[in-house]
Amino acid sequence: MTKGEETKQFIIEKSAPIFNTKGITATSMSDIMEATKLSKGSMYVHFENKEVLACAAVDHNLKLLSERLLNNLSKFKTSKEQLFTYIDFFSDPNHPPVTGGCPLLNFGMEADDTNPVVKEKINRAIKQGQELLSGIIEKGISNKEFRADWNSADFATVLFAMLEGGHLIARMSGNNERMGVITKSLKKIIEENCV
Repeated sequence: MTKGEETKQFIIEKSAPIFNTKGITATSMSDIMEATKLSKGSMYVHFENKEVLACAAVDHNLKLLSERLLNNLSKFKTSKEQLFTYIDFFSDPNHPPVTGGCPLLNFGMEADDTNPVVKEKINRAIKQGQELLSGIIEKGISNKEFRADWNSADFATVLFAMLEGGHLIARMSGNNERMGVITKSLKKIIEENCV
């Protein structure tokens, strides 16, 4: 990396948790300048405006979330273990794997009516998440871990939506009690579809 690329990456890494915590609209360039200790001029050398930086921060948060999730999943071989690991990975929204909470939920709720570029990034990430889950189930069906008639795409949607909804409930209430109900229910459905 050149010095300029290093500085750009530094700005992204420092700003990503701020955008994910405060939101794109509420995050000011002053917040970023304070976190990076860089001048406004230095910031604008690397990023045309706040929106460009925000998009880079969204990408960074999504990449960080994905890398941490995939690292956890790679420790397990069976599809059942991987599904349980996926659920467990998201089971404590008040201590999330990415600073500020789930970037899909945070940026998705903010961008749905206001930022078509970020909305598309989040939509793409949601589809990738559901495809990952569906693929794990399909692998489990092929390996005769799961019933052949289990609809992988439908359950991937249900699992994803229930975890995101649980994330919202837990963050609003400040506790994980309801998330515990959700994770238990999801694991029960998985058990019911085991061969």
